[in-house]
Amino acid sequence: MARTKEVVPAGDDVAPVNEVRLVGRVSGEAVVRELPSGDPVCSVRLVVDRAGSVTGSKQKVDTFDCSAWSARTRRTVSLWSPGDVVEVRGAVRRRFFRQGAAASSRVEIEVAEARLIRRAASA
Repeated sequence: MARTKEVVPAGDDVAPVNEVRLVGRVSGEAVVRELPSGDPVCSVRLVVDRAGSVTGSKQKVDTFDCSAWSARTRRTVSLWSPGDVVEVRGAVRRRFFRQGAAASSRVEIEVAEARLIRRAASA
């Protein structure tokens, strides 16, 4: 039996989706900080290889700032070390904040689920 893929027409009946799944290496120590609002957040940068972009000895990568807000994900992310291979699932968020007199923004991954895949090799 042949498999067919259902095609959903674009329009008002299509719900928006903001889901991200990344597998990559932790590039530095996780940082836990408290925001002026009193909310704690754990931030980490993830380096993800671009699939199919190996050219010679140079490999292209993307880096993503990831923020864990819930107690469970903060605890998980805070235990990661540079070089660990991890998976995060969540959503893309644009955060707005004031930096001096100017308003600024940045895009980050808001982590809903996090797991360690492999610890970094010890030196």
